[in-house]
Amino acid sequence: MDSVGHLSTQELVGIYERTKTIAVVGASADGAKTANVIPSYLQSQGYQIIPVNPRGGEILGARVYKTLGDVNLPVDVVEVFRPPAEAMAVAREAIAKGVGVLWFQSGTHTDEAARLAADAGLTVVTGTCMGALHAQLGLGPGPST
Repeated sequence: MDSVGHLSTQELVGIYERTKTIAVVGASADGAKTANVIPSYLQSQGYQIIPVNPRGGEILGARVYKTLGDVNLPVDVVEVFRPPAEAMAVAREAIAKGVGVLWFQSGTHTDEAARLAADAGLTVVTGTCMGALHAQLGLGPGPST
């Protein structure tokens, strides 16, 4: 599970079409960081961004939840911007939350965490950027990185 290779283009497009809300674990308030640029782009494409960061506060005009478990809204996709050392914890939280898709941004997953989530029935995407792929699939202009 090192990329989106196990999903067809149609399945990937389906993820974007079905998704309304994206919980962004590791969202950043720093506009120069990828963990802000990508969620900002996805927000501009009509997705509701739910930032998750232990610092709390507000990011991209939305309330920040300290943990994924604190999110009291429906979540379609959990997008991960945290180091691989935290991948198992995020996978467990996503499973407990009952989300359909766990999307590890490039360099954020471990095979063990991806396997755990997949075995629990989640669609797992690894090794690619959710914003860049959105553009590659022709669904939007892409993030300005």
